[in-house]
Amino acid sequence: MTAAGRRVLIGRIVGLYGVQGWLKIESWADPRMRIFDYQPWLLGAAPGTETQVSGVKGRTQGKGLVAHLPGVDDREQAAALVGSDIHVAREQLPPPAEGEYYWVDLEGLEVVTTEGVRLGRVSHLFATGANDVVVVRDGERERLVPFVQGSYVRSVDLSAGRMVVDWDPEF
Repeated sequence: MTAAGRRVLIGRIVGLYGVQGWLKIESWADPRMRIFDYQPWLLGAAPGTETQVSGVKGRTQGKGLVAHLPGVDDREQAAALVGSDIHVAREQLPPPAEGEYYWVDLEGLEVVTTEGVRLGRVSHLFATGANDVVVVRDGERERLVPFVQGSYVRSVDLSAGRMVVDWDPEF
């Protein structure tokens, strides 16, 4: 499974700042200012319906971030963008460190137990206070598997599209 063509949700436009078209944004990049390094941005929710924007400039403002998009020069134009998701192409992100994964790369992997029992495919992941959780669906059932490498997640093979887990198929 390849990351080609995949989009990664990296932030959201959450409000207006001033009268000259600046926008408040929420960034999930680490560090959060790095969101401005990943351009072009794809604004919108569904692939094929988003707007591609390059040349975004930004800065910290108080405890948050503000951004100015080319061609958005007044508050009315900016207001139309509030609530937009900010995606970037997966290829724009740096390669993860050894043993680390972008969630988007795990989505769609086939999940099998250490005994070879097929559990389904990774639907999505979510964070908890203790660890991330992999949601595995097989059409009939949904399983929540802690993404704890070594304990529950024994191996991840992105090129083969497979994740092996130490998990009871009945759980």
